[in-house]
Amino acid sequence: MANDKREDKAEALPTWDLRDLFPSPQSPEFAAALDAVEADSQKFETKFKGRVKKLTGAQLGDAIEQYEKISQSSAKVALYVELTKAVDADQSAWAQDISDRLRKAEAPRLFFELDINKLSETELLDKISAPKLAHYGPWIGKVRGLRGHQLSEPAEKYDSRMQTVATEAWVRLYDQLVTDLRFPLRGEKLTEAEIYNVMETGDAKLRREAFAVITEVLAENKKSFALITNTLIDLKKVSDGWRKFDAPEDSRHLENQIDKETVEALTKTVRDNYAKTAHRYYAWKAKKSGLARLHPADRNAPLGRRKSTEYSWGEAKEIVLAAFAKISPEIAAIGQEFFDKGWIDAAPRAGKDSGGFSHPATPDTHPYILVNFFGGAGDVMTLAHELGHGIHQVLAAKQGHFKADTPLTLAETASVFGEMLCFKELLSRETDMAAQRSMIAQKVEDMLNTVVRQTAFFTFEQRIHTERAENGELTPERIGAIWKETQKESMGPAVNLDIAGAENLWMSVPHFIHTPFYVYAYAFGDCLVNALYDEYSKSADKKDFTDKYIELLKSGGTRRHDAALAEFGLDTSDPAFWKKGMTVIERYIDDLIALDAKIEQVQKKQADFKANGDSTVKPAANDDKTAAAPKKKPKGPAA
Repeated sequence: MANDKREDKAEALPTWDLRDLFPSPQSPEFAAALDAVEADSQKFETKFKGRVKKLTGAQLGDAIEQYEKISQSSAKVALYVELTKAVDADQSAWAQDISDRLRKAEAPRLFFELDINKLSETELLDKISAPKLAHYGPWIGKVRGLRGHQLSEPAEKYDSRMQTVATEAWVRLYDQLVTDLRFPLRGEKLTEAEIYNVMETGDAKLRREAFAVITEVLAENKKSFALITNTLIDLKKVSDGWRKFDAPEDSRHLENQIDKETVEALTKTVRDNYAKTAHRYYAWKAKKSGLARLHPADRNAPLGRRKSTEYSWGEAKEIVLAAFAKISPEIAAIGQEFFDKGWIDAAPRAGKDSGGFSHPATPDTHPYILVNFFGGAGDVMTLAHELGHGIHQVLAAKQGHFKADTPLTLAETASVFGEMLCFKELLSRETDMAAQRSMIAQKVEDMLNTVVRQTAFFTFEQRIHTERAENGELTPERIGAIWKETQKESMGPAVNLDIAGAENLWMSVPHFIHTPFYVYAYAFGDCLVNALYDEYSKSADKKDFTDKYIELLKSGGTRRHDAALAEFGLDTSDPAFWKKGMTVIERYIDDLIALDAKIEQVQKKQADFKANGDSTVKPAANDDKTAAAPKKKPKGPAA
C-alpha cells in the first residue's frame, strides 16, 4: 500500500552519501577524529584554564579560535553519528556510546565560557578592541546572555554528565518507542511515516481507518509516553530552578535571542484571530464536504473525489528548483548541489526517522536533508521546506562555526519562504479552477497548521509544564484532556475532537520531547514570511529585495531578528506586524471562497445550458478533475 506508487514508477529515490564526513563508523578516520577531540580538549584546559582574565584581547581571540576549532570537530563527529542513526535505528546503541564520549570530552572545556562571563564589562571592553576578538563579538554576546543562568564549573560538569544518563536517555527511549511502533492497516504493518502518508489519501474511509489505527496504537503505549513526558518535564523544572529561569519557556526565549513580550504578542495575536482564520475555514470546509463537523482525519483531506496528483522525484526536483530560480539563480544553484552531490535521503524505509529535517553543516562540510518522499504534492512542499533550510545553512556557514548558528526566530525564514515560492510555482502550472481551489484550500491548511496549530501546541506545553509543577505527575488521561482543550480552542466547533482517540495525538509530536517550546518558532517564521513575502510581492525593485534577503540568510547568527528585519522596514515589536501575518491567511481564505463561488456559478450556467438542450458547452471544472494540493512538513499530528 505505502510503496505502490514508487514501485509503479520504478524510481530509485536518493539516499545519503556520508563519505564527505567519514568513510564509515569503523573507519580509522572516524576513530582518529574522536580521539583528537578528546586529546585537544585536555590540551585546551591545560593551556587556558585560570588564565582567561589575564589574556590580552588578541590572545583571547586566539583562544576562542582554538575553542571553536575543537567544537567544530566535535560537531562533525556528532553530525555523522546523528545522520547514521536517523536512517538506521539499529545504530542507536553505538550512537549513544559516541555521544557519551563527546560529552565527556566537552567537560574539560566547560570552564572557558564560564570564565569569559566572569570578566567585568570594563575588562571585556578593554579586550574587545582587538580585531581578532571583535570578530567573535556576536558569539560573545550570546555567551554573555547566559551570565545569570550559569552554574559553578563543578555543577556544570555534573549537569552535563547527567544530561546523558537522564534527559538524553529518556529522549532516546521515546525515539526507540516511536521507531518500533507498527500500525496494522488492511493486512500491512506500516511505519509511522507510512501511516501518516495514508492519512493524506482522498479515500475518506481509508483515512478514518488509518486514524483509528494510529490512535489505538498510541493508546496502547500511553503509559510509556506519559512517563517519558512527566519525567522530562520534571528534569527541566529542576534544571530551570538551578539556573534561575522563572517560566519553563524562558530558556528557549534566551536561546532564541527573543524577549518574552514579543512571543506573548505573537501568540496573543494568533489566538485573537482563531475565529477569523481556523474556525472560519474549517466551518467552510465542513459545509463544502457535506458534513456537520469534520472528522479529525478529514481536517487536511484533499477537496474533491479524484486521487491525489503524484509527482516523480525528478518532477519534484524540477518544480522546487524552478521556483527558487525565480527569486535567485544563486539560491537555485546551491539547491542543485544537494541533488547532485548526495546530500538528500528521500527513500522511506523501516528504521528511518519519520518527517523531515535539514541538519546544519560544519563550515568544512555541508548540510544533509532527510525527507520521506511518497510522491504527493505535500512531499514536494516538504522538499522545498527542507531545501530552504539547507540553502540557508550553506549561506550562513561562511560566518564560521560559532556565528553561523541561526536563532529559531529566523531559522524558519528560508524554509517557509521556500514553501511559499514552491506553492506559487505549483499554482501557476495549474489551469483548472477546481484544482486551483483545492491547492489554495490546502495552502490555507498549511498556514493554519503552521501558525494556529503550532501556537496551540505552545499553549499545550505551557499548560502541562505548569500543571505538572503545581499538581504533580499527570496521568495520560489528564494530558489528553489538556490536549483536547487546547486543540478545540484553536480549531473551533467545526472539527469534531470528541471522536474516540483524538485525545491521544499529543504522543507523536516529537518537538515536545526533543526541543521543548520549539513550536512557536513555526508560527513566528510563518507570520514573518507572510509579511516578508508581502513586501516581496509589492516590491518594485525585486533585485534589491533579493539582495537583502540573501544577506539576511548569510548573516546566520550575527544579527537578531529585529535588526535583520529592519532592513525590510518591518518591526516585530509592533503588534501590527503580527496582525499583518494573520491578515495574509484571511486573504487566502477570502480568495478561496470567492473562487469557490465562481466555480459554482460556472457549474450552474452549464447545468442551465444542458437543461435547455445546448450540447456545445465545454465541460465544467469539477471536483473529479481536482488535483490534490500541497501540504507541508511536519507530517503527522505536528501538522
